[in-house]
Amino acid sequence: MSITAVTANAVPPATAQRVAPARAGAGAPAELTPQALVLIDKLKARDAEVRQHEQAHLAAAGGLAVSGASYTYQRGPNGIDYAVGGEVHIDTSPGRTPQETISRAHTIQAAALAPAEPSGPDRAVAAQAQQLEQQARAELAAAQTQQAPAPAQQADGATSNANASAEPRRQALQRAYDLAPLAAPTLNVFA
Repeated sequence: MSITAVTANAVPPATAQRVAPARAGAGAPAELTPQALVLIDKLKARDAEVRQHEQAHLAAAGGLAVSGASYTYQRGPNGIDYAVGGEVHIDTSPGRTPQETISRAHTIQAAALAPAEPSGPDRAVAAQAQQLEQQARAELAAAQTQQAPAPAQQADGATSNANASAEPRRQALQRAYDLAPLAAPTLNVFA
């Protein structure tokens, strides 16, 4: 678990291609059909959504982002490439200590769930980070249990002194129960 990608929903590979963005006007036809204009509007909206999604991941990832966002592009009918998918690689390795691992897991979860609409892979990364945090918490609890002194070893007999002071109270309570008269059980039925 060294590097995992946090990705946005991408367009199926058959319609998307990885290429460098084209310059405006490069090979654009002089006249576009109404269908082409509608497609361009959809591509522009998707491009803005994908870029915002990936920037949210980057902003929340902080120092755990391995690189900047990478995008998958689709060329529009006007010859311009629009981002239709993207990903940000985040270091999901555990920290050197359980506390550091817990902190890293929180950052990973925040980065994965940062966009307004996290994708399925985003949610999977968040779930992996949650498991990583739970493992670190278990390690931390085990280490604290091993370091804690046993009750009989605490404060040179402080536990035995506490038990000795509670004993007379317990005995008095027991005597009170023993002396109480037993009442016969009764059942009252009202009709």
